[in-house]
Amino acid sequence: MKKSITILLVLAMAVGAVFAAGSKEQASSASDALKIAIVSSPSGVDDGSFNEDNYNGILAFIKKHPASTVTPLREPTGDSAAAVKAVGDIVADYDVEVCTGFQFAGIGTLAQENPNTKFILVDSFPSNSKGETVELANVYAMQFAEQESGFFAGMAAALETKSGKVAVVNGIAFPSNVNYQYGFMCGVKYVNQTEGKNVVCVELPSQAGTDVTGKNVGGNYVGSFADESTGKIVGQQLISQGCDIIFVAAGGSGNGVFTAAKESSGKVKVIGCDVDQWKDGANGSENIVLTSALKNMSINVERQLEAVVAGTFKGGNITLKADTDSTGYVKTANHQQLSASTITKLDKAYADVKSGKIVPASNFGGFTPAEFTVK
Repeated sequence: MKKSITILLVLAMAVGAVFAAGSKEQASSASDALKIAIVSSPSGVDDGSFNEDNYNGILAFIKKHPASTVTPLREPTGDSAAAVKAVGDIVADYDVEVCTGFQFAGIGTLAQENPNTKFILVDSFPSNSKGETVELANVYAMQFAEQESGFFAGMAAALETKSGKVAVVNGIAFPSNVNYQYGFMCGVKYVNQTEGKNVVCVELPSQAGTDVTGKNVGGNYVGSFADESTGKIVGQQLISQGCDIIFVAAGGSGNGVFTAAKESSGKVKVIGCDVDQWKDGANGSENIVLTSALKNMSINVERQLEAVVAGTFKGGNITLKADTDSTGYVKTANHQQLSASTITKLDKAYADVKSGKIVPASNFGGFTPAEFTVK
């Protein structure tokens, strides 16, 4: 009898151990299954640029963690209050919310009220109801030194132009967009001073931008990230003034600039933005993309999702630069049309930007492109 009881106890313990192991394995698997939402600007996650790159970072994570899911949500207005409301409406339904764009900066109070939800905020730092920047344990906020990538775009344009006239087209004068503009202008100025050139950055007074402080920053702003028709008109106006290279940092509006360039009978090239836009430049057997200025968002979004799964997620307000390879330009063969000489000069400048020897102007960097100096 005792022997039978002993056997039954051993069997029970074995079954219990197997069940416990199975439960532990299930719990481990469940921890990998994140429910993710990406709330994007009006151009959506298929804009071929900013939003899509962030979305691709999520898709790369899901490929490694197939139990996870993502829901793309497009906030159609671009209005800051509407953007925060869109995030708040779904905050209880997701483990992680990825918010793409400066208009989402106001999620600070919402994040404080929902400490169990993690937020990945791209292109801005969170602010509270008073508009004060805050740093929160459940918000990883990344900004980029877009002025660095813009600088490389400006150099490329100034080194490759044949007409001596180049331009940058932006969407809305959010800090990230002004950074691109200022960096581009500094890149042109750098080439003018180091190569003895006199390349002009063309600006249309009617398209001048006003930044978030109300300051007129000039440039060529469409006024939207999702207005292709106006983007095309701005592109055509710049082309009519002799621009043969245009840096396009305008989200979905930039598609219109691409169209204007494609209709220019091979006279105009564009520089893509945020991601490698070579495929977008296809124009029959030709391609209008000279190169693309990069800010590597996808890999940084993926890294933070991996941190959530690993339990190492840590909130903070981080500005990502060339020293983490988060800014740059495309020099991959068959994805750009830069001369070997231009690539050599860009590579040298990249090292100087990375080391801090070259510091391009930015929206709130304390100096303007006119005050940028070449050391």
